[in-house]
Amino acid sequence: MTPTVTSAASAETGQTLAADAPFVIVMNAGSGRRPADATRTILEQELGAAGRRFELRVVDDPRRLASVAREAAAAAFAQDGVLVGAGGDGTLCTVAHAAHDAGCPFAVLPRGTFNYFSRDHGIPADLEQATKLLLDARAYPVQVGFVNGRMFLVNASLGLYPRLLEDREIYKRQFGRSRLVALWSALATMLKPHRHLHLHIEHEGSTTEIRSSTLFVGNNRLQMEQIGMPDEARALEHGLLVAIAPRPVGRLMHLWLSLHGAAGRLSDSDHVVSFTFERITVMRPSKKRKSIKIATDGEIAKLPMPLEFRVSDKPLFLLKPEPAMAEANRS
Repeated sequence: MTPTVTSAASAETGQTLAADAPFVIVMNAGSGRRPADATRTILEQELGAAGRRFELRVVDDPRRLASVAREAAAAAFAQDGVLVGAGGDGTLCTVAHAAHDAGCPFAVLPRGTFNYFSRDHGIPADLEQATKLLLDARAYPVQVGFVNGRMFLVNASLGLYPRLLEDREIYKRQFGRSRLVALWSALATMLKPHRHLHLHIEHEGSTTEIRSSTLFVGNNRLQMEQIGMPDEARALEHGLLVAIAPRPVGRLMHLWLSLHGAAGRLSDSDHVVSFTFERITVMRPSKKRKSIKIATDGEIAKLPMPLEFRVSDKPLFLLKPEPAMAEANRS
């Protein structure tokens, strides 16, 4: 039976799916290094050998990913099946959004560079192991965030961070996909001139004015822990999101803050403002209704101001290992 409600019991024990629940798999052909044919072979070896039905839908044009995901979600829901995303965090977010809207369970086959979402939930990076997990994993409710109508699993941001991601894609096309390339492109971007945003943030009935190069909203424990914000990471387990904004500083200080974060010590800095929330509204002082670039899980779009960041009142049901095993697998 397709999970449709959250309860304390389901959050702890998960919900078991039908033994014959089929898998509808949406794969972004541009994610990862393993070609579609090799992925299909592994699916046939693991799922086919176990007698489980599956359908692989490969997306060659990224512009069609959202529409293909919606079609696949409708098919999964109609069959009491599972919608599976195969790709990096951006692909997973798009497919997860379709599953969330359709009300069907979601599963992951990681194929990205960082794989923050799957790693945070203890899902193996190895394709064979991740595929085997589909056969007996239960569906657990997990928190997702929204900015206006756009969902995010890991983070959402505006300002310098979207620009950093755009530059990273240029570097990836030139030098390939790797964490080293991502790090090098980030350093290059931060050394370029950049503007500071002037924002008004409404939170719990009060308005705060901030000036910053970036407003970053996190929804991933692993990422928060890695940059050295353990208290904020724990807040995510209690139905909250985390907002982080560096104070107005120069380019060299920005670089220093980034290195501090890479070393897991960002919370030690006096040059960073952070707070937790369920819902905030972000506005510009100007009365003009302008759009702004937003990055959600590495994918960039323009959204109209004001921006509303919020925790979804409906969870995403994710197939993942049992809690103790998931915690052991996090890395």
